[in-house]
Amino acid sequence: MNPLHPKKLLRTKWTAVQPLAKNKHFMVVKVVEPEPPQTALEWVDLEAVYSGTVTRIDWRELRDPALWRRGWV
Repeated sequence: MNPLHPKKLLRTKWTAVQPLAKNKHFMVVKVVEPEPPQTALEWVDLEAVYSGTVTRIDWRELRDPALWRRGWV
């Protein structure tokens, strides 16, 4: 897998290996900026494509191939 940089996550598409609340396909709709700005980024908001629900996760979870796959598979 290509390296994943937190500043390039906005509008990327992801597939959950195990569906979350009956949702499998997601898109990053918001990269939550840290307070203060000098600290590292931690959170992203994922929106389910089908239901539109928004879930906040630690962006590092997207690196785990047991949880997430890049793109809509």
